[in-house]
Amino acid sequence: MEFIESQFEVHQINPSSICFEITETSAIANLTAAHAFIISLKDMGCEFALDDFGTGLSSFGYLKNFPVDYIKIKIDGSFVKDIANDPIDEAMVKSINDIGKIMDKKTVAEWVDSQRIVDRLKSIGVDFAQGYHFSQPEHLNDILSNRATFKPANSTHKCNTSI
Repeated sequence: MEFIESQFEVHQINPSSICFEITETSAIANLTAAHAFIISLKDMGCEFALDDFGTGLSSFGYLKNFPVDYIKIKIDGSFVKDIANDPIDEAMVKSINDIGKIMDKKTVAEWVDSQRIVDRLKSIGVDFAQGYHFSQPEHLNDILSNRATFKPANSTHKCNTSI
């Protein structure tokens, strides 16, 4: 934890601008350690997203019983990529989104690579989308070396507004 705090200071990063992603599988495998890690960083102001949601066997039970208030639930791209063509994938994304809303969580759809997918996600009510439709990945060193002039690409968009 000290290392992370020191990096925030060294690089003059506001912790509230950072959202850590923790995969469902790793969180379940180390529930106690994950809980302590999340609480410590949330106390600094960081946010957390549960990544690859829906790919583990105990997804819904885990989410219901995990005592940390996640900011975002990331809907795994394996469900999102064919949403415009496959009614089963669309139903799965809708189900995850509906549960997220009931639990007062924000939802993020991964692997968004076309406007058709964006349109489907908007109609379902997914909050955010990320993927190649918006931006290609960038090397972290490039981002850090150009921090003064860096303007993030629109790699995460709110789906409930015009894109």
